[in-house]
Amino acid sequence: MIITKPGRRMFPHCKVNLSGLIPCAKYILLVDMVPEDGFRYKWNKEKWEVAGKAEPQPPCRTYLHPDSPAPGSHWMKQSVSFLKLKLTNNTLDQHGHIILHSMHRYHPRFHIVQADDLFSVRWSVFQTFTFPETSFTAVTAYQNTKITKLKIDHNPFAKGFRDEGTNKKRATTERKESCPKGKRLIPSRRSVTLRGLPTESTE
Repeated sequence: MIITKPGRRMFPHCKVNLSGLIPCAKYILLVDMVPEDGFRYKWNKEKWEVAGKAEPQPPCRTYLHPDSPAPGSHWMKQSVSFLKLKLTNNTLDQHGHIILHSMHRYHPRFHIVQADDLFSVRWSVFQTFTFPETSFTAVTAYQNTKITKLKIDHNPFAKGFRDEGTNKKRATTERKESCPKGKRLIPSRRSVTLRGLPTESTE
């Protein structure tokens, strides 16, 4: 994942499908990024290698989904997208973006909090979910040329990097070659079901 001083959107971005919520109860959705391990990495001869101990972690920030708070029925009616979440390496960031170190590995945590407003989050019932396939290495420039091509071809926010002179047929062929069937680059989409929280009676 590319991180920049102004902040860069994740791509692929994360999507989750929620179930098991109380339709009329209000929930807040939050995301933060946590280190995958205690190391810093480098790209060497077509692979990632450990390059030393991780740098001290920057201030931990949490991204609040803009629809929060909303009823359980709202969250469950369709996939919840975290398209607007941005990553930065600016430790003095004033825009609320999540701050990460380049060449370090992270994974997102999704927090579902049953609360009417942000003021009651601390004392509210919540559950946290993580998914192994969402782990990533933060970089300021792509190290792997294949990843560069994949992201340019499929990221709607990377139009400026595409060759405008490439004809449609050629572009389609290149996308098929870079993304074999069954391995297309799509947003991470997972389903989560809350357990242990009170649910409405079905009787």
